[in-house]
Amino acid sequence: MIAGSGPASTEAPWDAPHAAGSPVTGTVGIPGSKSLTNRYLVLAALASRPSVVRRPLHSRDTRLMVAALEGLGAVIEPIGPADEPGRDLRVSPLPAPGTGGSERLLIDCGLAGTVMRFVPPVAALRPGATVFDGDPGARVRPMGPVVRGLRALGVDVADGGRGTLPLTVTGTGHVAGGTVTIDASGSSQFVSALLLAAVRFDAPLTLRHDARTPDAGVPSLPHVAMTVEVMRAAGAQVEQLSDTEWRVAPSPLPGLAVTVEPDLSNAGPFLAAAVVTGGSVSIPDWPSRTTQGGDHWRTILPRFGARVALADGTLTVTGPLTLSGVDLDLSAAGELAPTTAALCALASGPSRLRGIAHLRGHETDRLAALRTEINRLGGNVTETEDGLVIEPAALHGGVFRSYEDHRMATAGAVIGLRVPGVRVENIATTAKTLPDFPGMWDTLVSRAP
Repeated sequence: MIAGSGPASTEAPWDAPHAAGSPVTGTVGIPGSKSLTNRYLVLAALASRPSVVRRPLHSRDTRLMVAALEGLGAVIEPIGPADEPGRDLRVSPLPAPGTGGSERLLIDCGLAGTVMRFVPPVAALRPGATVFDGDPGARVRPMGPVVRGLRALGVDVADGGRGTLPLTVTGTGHVAGGTVTIDASGSSQFVSALLLAAVRFDAPLTLRHDARTPDAGVPSLPHVAMTVEVMRAAGAQVEQLSDTEWRVAPSPLPGLAVTVEPDLSNAGPFLAAAVVTGGSVSIPDWPSRTTQGGDHWRTILPRFGARVALADGTLTVTGPLTLSGVDLDLSAAGELAPTTAALCALASGPSRLRGIAHLRGHETDRLAALRTEINRLGGNVTETEDGLVIEPAALHGGVFRSYEDHRMATAGAVIGLRVPGVRVENIATTAKTLPDFPGMWDTLVSRAP
């Protein structure tokens, strides 16, 4: 079993819809960004006045974040009719540092990286012990840099020396601030976690990245840029001194009034449906400027031969007759790798995906999982030190395991459009960031002539 994969689902595998040579066409509305929703929720909880987060994502990961912040003392209430999808949220902030209850709390992180990494620094601001645990797969995801960063700030963190969940943060109600150096080469979330909470530290935080491996930078830097941008928009005093150093000065944040962009990473499988079938798919409300890594679809998909156009806020992708092989550095947008690998598996030429060694520490070891599952269907995939090499091969049907990883599940769905008989194990795991992926997918594919 691949490390971190967790137990197999007891549900019957989902029969991935097959396009049977017909072009997939349609328009798909994508729910809000998980990355932005959870960052806004944390900042709203740290603000000095109530906030409103409009059009947030409602999924497992965001529900876990809401529950975690409510456990720490925030009050988060939906606004509007109960049957309205994507209801806005009103957030009343956490008690001031050093106040509030000191009872022992248990936070369920599920398999959400943003919860297990963003919330412990926030918990350090309350007096008392907060225990963090999650799904079996969460217990192998790296947490060491966050733990070491908090300890450098004087926070008591007990993790049994594992550098993973479960762990206990025992706060005094205050975090001093200061200069901290961590190795964030495993995840950009390590940086974001400490930056977000620093708005309530007692003194400025200067955070530096220094990798143990020479020249290993912070992966997915656009996610750190996203954190810096949303913090500034919320009124925080944050500076990016370089690609490896940031400074946050503590300051009271006024309440937020923000609207969450659609999740552009989650748009990927639907756009890929057009690419692999020679169809045309449109995504409305695509921002003209964004820090989301999913905006890289606009440059990635043309490499396969697709046409991409953004007009009046709608992104339209039209697929080619034949997919070209690609050589891509995905270090800035590693979350796009599973869908990209599915496209590569269907391409006419060899492909190489680089800069994604850090994906071995995601919901599962995504590099090993992609190699295993594509090869299970007759593919020819090999791992490299920092990515994958994918050679053309005749694929066949079979079970595509998801390893409780939402992006693995959607990658299997993309392959199933071209390969009959693909069945995706545990398609329900897509609810992590897309509440009804199977229904959205069935609706789109059923429009094919």
